[in-house]
Parts: sequence; C-alpha cells; structure tokens
Amino acid sequence: MRKSYLAAMSVLTVLSASACSEKASNNLENAGSAIGNDVSNAVDQAGEKIDRGLDKAGNAIDESSDRMGAAMDNASRDAEREAHEAKQDVGSAMERAGNDIRKD
Repeated sequence: MRKSYLAAMSVLTVLSASACSEKASNNLENAGSAIGNDVSNAVDQAGEKIDRGLDKAGNAIDESSDRMGAAMDNASRDAEREAHEAKQDVGSAMERAGNDIRKD
C-alpha cells in the first residue's frame, strides 16, 4: 500500500511538474509575444515621429526657400527701380549742367 501510494504521488508530482512546465512555457511564450508587440509598436511610433519630423523640416526648408525667393525678387525690383531713378537723376543733372553752360 505504501509503495502504491508513493508511486501514485510520484506520478502526480511528475504530471504536476509537466503541467507547470507547460504553463510556464505558455506564460513565457505570451510574455515574449507581448514584448515583441511592444517593441514593434515602439519602432512603428518612432518611425512615425521621425517621418513627421522630416516632413516638418522639409516644409520649413520649402517655406524658407520661398521667402528667400520672394526677398530676392523684391531686392531685384528695388535695384531696378533705384537704377532707373539714378539714371533719371543723372539725366536731370546733365540737363541742368547743359543749361547752365548755355547761359554762360
């Protein structure tokens, strides 16, 4: 009786241990899967943040380029206007000088 009791306890212990091992294995597998999902989500989120940052940087560069182009256009128009006014001033001064020479 004692031997059969010990044998039964041994079988139950082995079955319990294997069940625990299977449960532990399942828990480990679930934990690994959860960690993998977390890492994947973190990488996806980081990628999205990087993409948004690059988009913002690209937009800022485009806007700056547009502003520089507009400023250069304005400067060119201002220079042309100033050159035209300078020609007019020189022409007027030469005309006055010519008139002064005729009077003498």
